[in-house]
Amino acid sequence: MTSTDLSGSTALVTGATSGIGRAVAVSLAGRGAHVLAGGRNAGRADAVVSAIRAAGGKADFLAGDLGDAGAVRALAREAVDLGGGHVDILVNNAAVYPARGQSAETLEDDFDSLYAVNVRAPFFLVAELAPAMAARGHGAIVNVLSMSARFGMSGFALYGSSKAALELLTKAWAAEFGPSGVRVNAVSPGPTRTGGTERFGPGLDRMAAAAPAGRPAAPEEIAAAVTYLAGGGASFVQGAVLDVDGGRNAT
Repeated sequence: MTSTDLSGSTALVTGATSGIGRAVAVSLAGRGAHVLAGGRNAGRADAVVSAIRAAGGKADFLAGDLGDAGAVRALAREAVDLGGGHVDILVNNAAVYPARGQSAETLEDDFDSLYAVNVRAPFFLVAELAPAMAARGHGAIVNVLSMSARFGMSGFALYGSSKAALELLTKAWAAEFGPSGVRVNAVSPGPTRTGGTERFGPGLDRMAAAAPAGRPAAPEEIAAAVTYLAGGGASFVQGAVLDVDGGRNAT
């Protein structure tokens, strides 16, 4: 198997029906992985799965509400069944933004529901899937973070803190599962033009202008970094956070 050949592997990608997750699913499938596209929107999922299959790839849709702890564990078990008894790659991409950005306007339900999807769901997906990877002696987990975990940004306290928690989990999991052959890493995107970031309007371009690249990323640019970390070319990369932010972290 070459560094870009994922033939024979099964990859579970959460939030795979749009944006970065969709681009990751397409990229991994293009390199031979059987992609399990996790999401809630059946219509968008069908479009992703159909596109992958039309290109000669293998994909299936896994429906699940990541805000429900029981559903998360059920999703992991279903992924193993659909994957022929194994999941080799887990991409924790799914995340939600708060309905209200400012801390004083944030409701307790908003806090709980965001942390359920952004932190609890990745935690228990790893808890369910990583031990079996470790028993087989190989596996790759890639967590999708955000530059808002690194910078104090007004309106991003809740979302940024959830991604900062996932960054620490990335390193802790690398220490926990790395000795058994499971590589755990993360990508930290900068502003990326997706359907989900349309809500920011011109603000997305203003955020991107602060970085040397001076523009928002395309989802495919983030997916390329995820694919690298999932593949054999990153065999000696563990516990790392790869900034894919146009250079914002350097300024």
